[in-house]
Amino acid sequence: MARLVKAPISIVFSLASINEEEFDREYHKLSQTDDDPISQWLKLAKARGETADSDPILLQLLVELHRKVDALEMLIKNEKPKRVSLMYEAHIESIGFEHLNLKEELLEKGELYYGRVSMPVHPKRDVAIFFQAESKTLAKIVKIHERDEKEWASYMTARERVLIRELKERKK
Repeated sequence: MARLVKAPISIVFSLASINEEEFDREYHKLSQTDDDPISQWLKLAKARGETADSDPILLQLLVELHRKVDALEMLIKNEKPKRVSLMYEAHIESIGFEHLNLKEELLEKGELYYGRVSMPVHPKRDVAIFFQAESKTLAKIVKIHERDEKEWASYMTARERVLIRELKERKK
């Protein structure tokens, strides 16, 4: 059995076989969040050596601020990012390094699913995953981008620390 920790996050998902090509396209698109215009400019500036004297953290914060302005502009114009429509919306009860456990029994054992998890990380974003149901609630992540996998593991570790602190405080 996988080691799981409580994690209050949400997921939207569908059976992968319903629209495999579109799901795969979105999966790759969501992994390339650095492909917005400001990130393209920053990559070119780094390649030319123009950022050598810049503080990398400050530069990253500036890029994120620019993205927030872009997001506000989209909100004002009532525009939404184009995402593939998914059938189910659920709460994740707990996560492991390679697993997630839903609160509701929505999965069919052995089926492959595509989903987007709303990760509460900075910058806040959706992580695209493919997962296979091991039971009606438990699933194993079978495909996740490397950067997203690192953020998933970091989030799980952070949740573990929070739960450990809560246990220590209850014992006092």
